Amino acid sequence: MEYLIGSMLSLGVFVFAAAVGLDRERAFYPTVLIVVASYYVLFAAMGASGRTTIIEIVVAGGFLLVAVLGFRRNTWFVVAALAGHGVFDFVHRFFIDNPGVPQWWPGFCLAFDALLGVFLAVHLIKHPERVQGR
Repeated sequence: MEYLIGSMLSLGVFVFAAAVGLDRERAFYPTVLIVVASYYVLFAAMGASGRTTIIEIVVAGGFLLVAVLGFRRNTWFVVAALAGHGVFDFVHRFFIDNPGVPQWWPGFCLAFDALLGVFLAVHLIKHPERVQGR
């Protein structure tokens, strides 16, 4: 069920952003990436040790850097990072012990991230003028 909900929410975010014009702003998808990556920090703060929180901050910081790179240089970095975060969701539990993460979260976030990355890739193919940064 979490995969279905994550997929539907991703579709909803994409359609809404296109309908109101948020997707015309280069900062939209990098900002979504930053927010998505920050949730594991929140979960660590809610249910884990300070060490886990620091690890999650470092990982989220990596995604933040890629989001900035995607915004400033090339939006395809954001596509790759969204897909990469989906993979990260799938393997997170094998590398980081974070008891604050809800059991359903990895599947939900994997579906959301991967599908939003696909939607953004299609959007960039249709609008290549939006690929390059400032």
